[in-house]
Order: sequence, then structure tokens, then C-alpha cells
Amino acid sequence: MKISLGVLTSTMLVAAIVSLAGCASGTGGKDYSRAQTRTVQEVQMGIVESVREVNIEGTKTPIGAGAGAVVGGVAGSTVGSGKGSVVGAAVGAVLGGLGGAAIEEGVTRNKGVEITVKLDSGRLIAITQSADETFQAGDRVRVLSGGGTTRVSH
Repeated sequence: MKISLGVLTSTMLVAAIVSLAGCASGTGGKDYSRAQTRTVQEVQMGIVESVREVNIEGTKTPIGAGAGAVVGGVAGSTVGSGKGSVVGAAVGAVLGGLGGAAIEEGVTRNKGVEITVKLDSGRLIAITQSADETFQAGDRVRVLSGGGTTRVSH
């Protein structure tokens, strides 16, 4: 069975980019990094004033651009022969790198919420996080802060 280089490179690019989705860290109220475990967090209570849907941009690591550049360079090198092959590889690498970066950002982008909370102290704050919990105006919530991270939970 013969597989064309175009199909193989497209498959490799998709596999590389899709694997990036698993690399994105969680940004929801229920997501904790390993470093956040066993640390003290300040807890404040408050009432949700408003909730607004937002988009949280995806990751922008060198992995997406690098994977795209490799695949694009290989695919571009099949164009022509001699110097044409070298030019094709260079153009393919640049276009593949741009495409890979865009695909990575798009695949790892997710929906979020901006939650405005009036703390019991009277202070008004807004926290943006992934939409892993549902909040409505009037909900009594906890605001946890520590280690540079703040989250809202029920």
C-alpha cells in the first residue's frame, strides 16, 4: 500500500497539533496545578453580581509552529527538483510554521466566564476562568486566592 507524502504530512500535522490540546493547563475553578496543592489559599465569601461569557485564547508555544514548519518543509521539498525543491522546502516551512501556530491556538482556545463578585467586605472584583461550573447572579460563592491564582467556586 502506497501512501502519498501529502496525506502523510497532513496526518502528521494534525496528530501533532491535536496532541497539543492535552498540553494546555486547566483554567477552571476546579483545576489545580501540582504546585498549588498543599498550599494555603485565602478564602473570601461573596455574592455573584454578574456573569459574562468570554473566550480564553489558546496556547502559543513553539511546538505548533515547529511541527507545522517541519511538515510544511517536507511537503514543500517535493515541489520541483534541485533549487526548486530547496525553495519549495523553505516556503513550505514558513507557511507550515504559520499554519501550525494558528492551528495550535485554535485547537487549545476555550470558552470561559468573567464572574463579577461583590465580596462581603464590599469590594467588587472580577475573575475570569474556564466555564467548568455554572454561576448566576445572586449565587453565594467562595473566592480563593493564593500563589498568584484566584478562582471562584460554589
